[in-house]
Amino acid sequence: MMNMFKWVTLDTNFNFMKAKKLTYILSSTMVVLSLICIAIKGFNFGIDFSGGILMEIKSENVINVDELRSTLNKLDIDDLNLQSMGNDGKEIVIRAQAKTLDEKAQMAIVNQIKSTLGSDYEYRRVELVGPQVGGELKKDGIIASVIAILAITAYVWFRFEWQFALGAIVGLTHDVIITAGFLSLFGLDFSLTTVAAILTLAGYSVNDTVVTYDRIRENLRKYKKMKQTDLLNKSINDILSRTFLTGLTTLFAALALLIWGGDALRSFAFTIFFGVVIGTYSSIYVCTTLLELFDLRAHQNEAEINPFGNA
Repeated sequence: MMNMFKWVTLDTNFNFMKAKKLTYILSSTMVVLSLICIAIKGFNFGIDFSGGILMEIKSENVINVDELRSTLNKLDIDDLNLQSMGNDGKEIVIRAQAKTLDEKAQMAIVNQIKSTLGSDYEYRRVELVGPQVGGELKKDGIIASVIAILAITAYVWFRFEWQFALGAIVGLTHDVIITAGFLSLFGLDFSLTTVAAILTLAGYSVNDTVVTYDRIRENLRKYKKMKQTDLLNKSINDILSRTFLTGLTTLFAALALLIWGGDALRSFAFTIFFGVVIGTYSSIYVCTTLLELFDLRAHQNEAEINPFGNA
């Protein structure tokens, strides 16, 4: 491990631009497949958005899920789902998509379940979300995401020239769509917590891109005659150790949440973990390689004259 960290602090000279055509195809394919998956499979909306009942129960002994399901099926509750959580088999999540019922009717179902199971279980978490509240939360989550992305776009557009801003916007869209596609593919809960993770991912991705762009702009001023492809490669290599170490420490934190965070944090941790990987990839192979399509030096003098383009 120490040798690995020593390696990333050394000067590197990787030719990242050499693989740009391959990564264009890879990124385009992932985006298209993600959109297809979302269109066909949709999302596994959590209680926050779909409405219904969620209960987490715990027993001192290992719970027989099949036996518990058989007991609860006698209550004739629609769309009842049981899922084991944790590694010891003593915790169960009970979901009932009673989204057409009001809160009073949902509470009656909760009391019915508690009465059936008795006092042998500890009821650690009970959530009730009515259909109207679920719909409002879904709408508010979409609005919050759109506003956040527009705000990030405005910031990048103000801070950099339009070529850089375009690359950042494409990279951000790329990250969000692919991450959403994987959430759809694996059927993970899509809830308010997941929306928070996606917004966190957007901020992380843009921050990584801004650091890269700052170094590119600095090198454009420093190396007036260097070939643009070589300059982009150098800029990425200059900050590679920072990118690697920042991403690795974030992955460790997300991995810990994924392993020990429990069911409530699983979709959040997965989104962060996958998002860091795809965000690091896109900052190099989407946001930066896209700059190859433009002659950056042709716009450099104009940008330096305009102070608002180089905030």
